Amino acid sequence: MNRNAWRSRRARTLSFLALLLVSLMTAQLALAPLTRAQNPNPSTPVVDGSAPPAKLTYPDSMPGATVDDYFGTKVSDPYRWLENDRAPEVERWVEAQNKVTFAYLDRIPYRQKIKERLTALYNYPKYSAPAHRGDYFFYTKNDGLQNQSVWYRQKGLDGVAEVLLDPNKLSADGTTRLGAVSLSKDGKYLAYGVSQGGSDWNDVYVLDTTTKQLSTDHVEWVKSSGISWQGDGFYYSRYPAPEKGHELTAKNENHQVFYHKIGTPQSADTLVYEDPANPQRFHTVGTSDDERYVFLTISDRGKGKKGNAVFWRDASQPGTAFTPLVAEIGDDSYGVVDNVGDKFLVYTDHKAPNGRVFLFDPKHPEEANWKDVIPEKPEPLDFANTVGGKLFVGYLKDVAARVYVYSLNGKLENEIAMPGPGTVGGFGGRGDDKFTFYTFTTFNFPPTIYKYDLATKKSTVFRQPEIPGFKSGDFETSEVFFASKDGTRVPMFLVHKKGIKLDGNNPTVLYGYGGFNITTSPNFNPLRLALLEQGFVYASANMRGGGEYGEKWHEGGMKLKKQNVFDDFIGAAEYLIKNKYTSPEKLAIQGGSNGGLLVGAVSNQRPELFRAVVEQAGVMDMLRFHKFTIGWNWIADYGSSANEAEFKALYAYSPIHNLKTGVSYPATLITTADHDDRVVPAHNFKYAAALQAAQGGTNPVLIRIDTKSGHGASSTTKAIEQAADIYSFLMWNLGVTPK
Repeated sequence: MNRNAWRSRRARTLSFLALLLVSLMTAQLALAPLTRAQNPNPSTPVVDGSAPPAKLTYPDSMPGATVDDYFGTKVSDPYRWLENDRAPEVERWVEAQNKVTFAYLDRIPYRQKIKERLTALYNYPKYSAPAHRGDYFFYTKNDGLQNQSVWYRQKGLDGVAEVLLDPNKLSADGTTRLGAVSLSKDGKYLAYGVSQGGSDWNDVYVLDTTTKQLSTDHVEWVKSSGISWQGDGFYYSRYPAPEKGHELTAKNENHQVFYHKIGTPQSADTLVYEDPANPQRFHTVGTSDDERYVFLTISDRGKGKKGNAVFWRDASQPGTAFTPLVAEIGDDSYGVVDNVGDKFLVYTDHKAPNGRVFLFDPKHPEEANWKDVIPEKPEPLDFANTVGGKLFVGYLKDVAARVYVYSLNGKLENEIAMPGPGTVGGFGGRGDDKFTFYTFTTFNFPPTIYKYDLATKKSTVFRQPEIPGFKSGDFETSEVFFASKDGTRVPMFLVHKKGIKLDGNNPTVLYGYGGFNITTSPNFNPLRLALLEQGFVYASANMRGGGEYGEKWHEGGMKLKKQNVFDDFIGAAEYLIKNKYTSPEKLAIQGGSNGGLLVGAVSNQRPELFRAVVEQAGVMDMLRFHKFTIGWNWIADYGSSANEAEFKALYAYSPIHNLKTGVSYPATLITTADHDDRVVPAHNFKYAAALQAAQGGTNPVLIRIDTKSGHGASSTTKAIEQAADIYSFLMWNLGVTPK
């Protein structure tokens, strides 16, 4: 399998992926005992006369007088000062906000009980599928509550496991984690990126797997990069070092590709490619499985183009330059799956919105000579990998995975049956491998690793997790479809305990993302069991903007059509209420990153529809998102306020700009973190200040600002702590007393 292989549409976009749990800063709040009569939600339990107060007093956010002019429209930005998250006044504001938030959470009587239950649910061994190099297999394992998963190596599948790399030893608090990890072809070297406190910046180091000693290699300022080996070195992408003190907020520009030779300093690295005339382009390099070919991928999302160009070079011919496979960047995507001799298998959605794979002959590069190997089908092509001389192709059928095995010339050989509707990943390996591994999961089925034998075409369970007390049969998952505002048929998955009553009284969490061609797949989360055990319904909606039905589905929720995503999500909520799964008093919505934007916009548009909102690390200022770190990358999906038509669309739904003073908004918990350099904390600082000022009801508006964490929780400890606070907040505001 080519290490630059087009593995998945979910991995194709160098945007910000929403992660399931995003992680956690002078007003003194007097907490008077609250009686049942004072409680704003009569169904909310009060224990021992102590509970969060009926109405909160928030820190003074000191609105300023900043006004911007967009094509003649004057737009006020009173909380612009909160964009400078290192300023002393912002640090004081953060401290005061966290003081209010944690005082509220501390008064929820069952918060510690929930944390203990989450800890117990998460405490079981978790493995990754093995990677094969020579006589050895490499994989990760987390014993249960380790902050970071540990890398192991063993000789053969039955060999004795030995620790290769333990990231838990990289920091005392467990918040230093691994980024990109790549094994050399012979397995002698393991190159790995290290992220401090959840930042997207990586430092790359190299471990000799034979001696288990670190080499002297150290590569800095790596971001939006893989690690692709060739010979005794590797390719990587980086940005120039940012200005000191602004590492987490400065705009990232001039993405460069370098080649690093083992045993040399970074200052000796060879510059492979840069394009300073187009500073907001991504440049990444991968190599073929046989290391003969080098593939350069270039995208220009800052100019609103969602596709990419691809160039190739034959490394067996020293001194040769990159030659275009596709020279121009447009809205079509391309990715080399593998080389077959001196030809390339290439994925594209060019003239095929659902995706296809064609054979490219460098001697006859004209499009007229591209030969379809896997033609477009009615279902979207989700991934394509080669292992052992076979082509493994995955499709989505109403969001559920289907996997087929083809010969390299496109002849269908067999389907690999999945245990049910769910999500699959893996099928990695080398050209001479005899078997491969894949992982299957769904909402009530923990990630299980299977070994697939290429000769017998049979799958066997390799590793299946055991969660104490969990029985898959106690819960049921179903897929339903509903009509959105414009009549579009939208899928949604529901999971809950068996035998629930459809009486409108079930506490429900509706989750969504809806963007960047990312599919919200059926997945298992052990922490979610803490909600399901208490009678919650968990609903996962698959709105337009995602990749569930191919590129047309994606385009249906982009730029000027972004409102479709919000309409789809509102339609999901209305379906749940109409069919008596829940009611507005029992319905909460949750989303992170682009999903945070989703729940913020929807809460503004239909505040009466929801009781509670959990908004995690969302993109909330749609007029200025492109001014920080890598935010310009999102213009391809959102559009830009520098374009008049796109400004009007963005301004119409931007969460910060569409709050109305005096409206009773749902109880809202906002989360962000100090090391989030993807969606910078300023988005959520400004949104929290604006929503607190606008709130006309008594529902709380809280912001939880974590430290040493980033766009996702930087450790297991932080993930559990944040989940405990979110679930406590939800249960309290939905009137649920844990049993």
